[in-house]
Amino acid sequence: MNIPNLITTLRFPILVVIVLMLYYGGPLIQLLAAPAIVALILMDSLDGIMARRLNQSTLVGSALDIAADRTVEIAFWVVYAHLGLIPVGVPLAFIIRGSLTDSIRNVALQHGRSAHSMMRTPWGHWLVASPAMRGSYAVVKATAFTSLAILLGLQGSRSFLLPVAYWTSQITTWLSLIMCILRGLPVLMEAPKLFAANGLVKAPNAEKQE
Repeated sequence: MNIPNLITTLRFPILVVIVLMLYYGGPLIQLLAAPAIVALILMDSLDGIMARRLNQSTLVGSALDIAADRTVEIAFWVVYAHLGLIPVGVPLAFIIRGSLTDSIRNVALQHGRSAHSMMRTPWGHWLVASPAMRGSYAVVKATAFTSLAILLGLQGSRSFLLPVAYWTSQITTWLSLIMCILRGLPVLMEAPKLFAANGLVKAPNAEKQE
């Protein structure tokens, strides 16, 4: 448990606190959940920065980081859908995409390939691992999550910010979904070549069918 991994692990209890704020807090507490969400998402960048500066990048850390990212995004999408702020199809799409890509990445991880190093084509690596795509995707998701929290806190009010929060949340929600699918496609498309190159096409101890 090095420092970067500790930062990643702390994201789980903080996520639980924010979800409780969204469900059981009043309008003010729900509005305060927005900056808390920003801090939670910034922790994802912080653990990566610390891992590189301290030379503590590990496969375990990579897997833990993916687990934290997936947990945060799925939890928020499900919560917001349950609160009626977005369609239920949004979290379903994220869950399906995440299940497929994470299953492939899990196999690659067992053979010493991280989520980023498993990408072989330049375009695949750019979509999945480039700072530009990762950064823009994080910003769009952060904007969606925070604007949805603000929308929740402003419900029932006559604030001029209400329509701003609504349209910002809806646009960034759907943009997040589009980017999520685009970043998942290279993983699915490159998986056959990756598995073939590592001799992973056939399952271990597979018995011949009669």
